[in-house]
Amino acid sequence: MGLVVEILALPLAPVRGVGWVLDKVVQAAEQEAYDPTPVQAELTELERAREQGRIDEDDFARREQELWQRLEEIRAYQLQRFGTGGP
Repeated sequence: MGLVVEILALPLAPVRGVGWVLDKVVQAAEQEAYDPTPVQAELTELERAREQGRIDEDDFARREQELWQRLEEIRAYQLQRFGTGGP
């Protein structure tokens, strides 16, 4: 019976292949979008810019708030998806 099902399902193989590729693309995009490393690096660079006087306190505070909110979004996604702080 299994062989018959496989033979009958053979014409659908390209569709399953495309679905598999799309799933991998979505996984890679999510992994990149929810990676905290670039946000943490940007926070470090922002602090460095403030210390060197390249950015004023108001701009620093606004941008820092945005970055911390983004980190909170990433952590919430990771908790929802993986049940932990990371994959």
